[in-house]
Amino acid sequence: MRKRRLFTGALMMLGVISMGFVQAVKRPNVIIILADDMGYSDIGCFGGDARTPNLDALAAGGLKMTQFYNASRCCPSRASLLTGLYPHQAGVGDMVNTRVQPAYQGYLNQNSVTIAEAMKRSGYNTYMAGKWHVGQAPEHWPVKRGFDRYFGLIDGANSYFGNIPYRPNQTLTIALDDKPYDPGPGYYSTDAYTDYAIKFIDEGQPSGKPFFLYLAYQAPHWPLQALPEDIQKYKGKFMAGWDELRMQRFKRMKASGILPANAVLSPRDSSLRDWNTLNTDEKVRWDDQMAVYAAMIDRMDQNIGRLRKKLRELKQDKNTVIMFLSDNGASHEKINPTGFTPQMFANSQKMASEPGSFTAYGIPGANVSNTPFRMFKHWEYEGGTSTPFIAYGPGIVKPGIKSDRPAHLIDLMPTCLGLAAAPYPKQYRGNTITPAEGVSLLPVFRGNLWKGHPALFFEHEGSRAVRQGDWKLVSEFPANKWQLYNIRSDRAEIHDLGAKNPAKVKELVGLYENWTKHAGVIDFDKLEKKRSD
Repeated sequence: MRKRRLFTGALMMLGVISMGFVQAVKRPNVIIILADDMGYSDIGCFGGDARTPNLDALAAGGLKMTQFYNASRCCPSRASLLTGLYPHQAGVGDMVNTRVQPAYQGYLNQNSVTIAEAMKRSGYNTYMAGKWHVGQAPEHWPVKRGFDRYFGLIDGANSYFGNIPYRPNQTLTIALDDKPYDPGPGYYSTDAYTDYAIKFIDEGQPSGKPFFLYLAYQAPHWPLQALPEDIQKYKGKFMAGWDELRMQRFKRMKASGILPANAVLSPRDSSLRDWNTLNTDEKVRWDDQMAVYAAMIDRMDQNIGRLRKKLRELKQDKNTVIMFLSDNGASHEKINPTGFTPQMFANSQKMASEPGSFTAYGIPGANVSNTPFRMFKHWEYEGGTSTPFIAYGPGIVKPGIKSDRPAHLIDLMPTCLGLAAAPYPKQYRGNTITPAEGVSLLPVFRGNLWKGHPALFFEHEGSRAVRQGDWKLVSEFPANKWQLYNIRSDRAEIHDLGAKNPAKVKELVGLYENWTKHAGVIDFDKLEKKRSD
């Protein structure tokens, strides 16, 4: 009865009951869909070239947030999303390398609780499919952190196909629940993750419980690998070159309101040549990479469509909230010999559309994907930390609205718990739980006033940032020079205003330093680099 009263109160706050959308109190299903290494402008409704009709429909029928932030790299972002904490507080201040410092131990700690753990205690079935990457040892796998069922990639990157003869020179695990799984021929990870997500939902229906699903696609993280029928849609579509394609996206983003009318496009990355100086072979190779990359996003969107179709078949589509975002900005990374067999490195030299290839699109592709921003995954500039964010839920998310308020991954925990009428625990399994850092997005879902954050903070491998209102203070390691930008007038971070506003720089530096003590951040050059295992 107490849960019913709590949820009724939450729905009244949202205006759901008073607006007549809900006849009886029924807690919604909640789905979080996470893309991997996808840039800010890669989906259709945010200006991209890939065909994403399902995501576009969710955005048109729900909410788009244009200033939503992640933690700039895969492991920290996933830790933050799952726990509602800053990554360091959850034990994943860097990557999954095991270090002696608690904030950098490389797996979720016991002073954090996952969304799945909290919602399971309140009567939800909890499922996950896709990439985990916040604890590689079996004792840290999803089924040990609150998920009833799991299928996916425990590690950071792997082939999308199951019959690739050459794999990275390291132990990589695909798992079903708590056992390794051999995918075999006919496997394509994006399809397989959705297959299992649908299977889990189907099998849980007789329980009558609502469900929480965390669907963490591997796409479009390297290696660039897609199905031939999807690649064919995009061959030749990128021969206009990176400068023209960035400008086309930029114009679409302004026309749709993703960017304001006064937005400025950042210059082409300084490492890139003028497109017109490339020879034909170079242009064809890049077009091929971009075609495969777009095909990977296209296939992800097709699978989101499959999931929505299943919800309709189960008559759960009007009682499900879906949220979509990416774990970091687009990736500039290239395939290099470290950690790869000689044959795998040889495969990285193939055309991306060739069978057995293992390639990445590097800075040329990432600079387009992150339009209009500069820099990439790993850095704390907008190109590293900005993600498209979509929320959809009939009767809960107001249709066709947009918000430019700054929000963060840490906000997903209180949002999910608000939807589920689930309390955030102070104790869990005998451990004291660190208080959550986020602010529920439920008022934003209804288009109402939202208190937001006094400030948001970022740190990854020495790169740092603070976002306060329209101001953003940012620096990159190892230069460690603070730069100040006004995000309202200069979201592409072109004009450093630090010299003209020393008092604001000092104020934000003070906020940052206080936060590092609060979150357990260690200066990167002082962090013990030696692994403890």
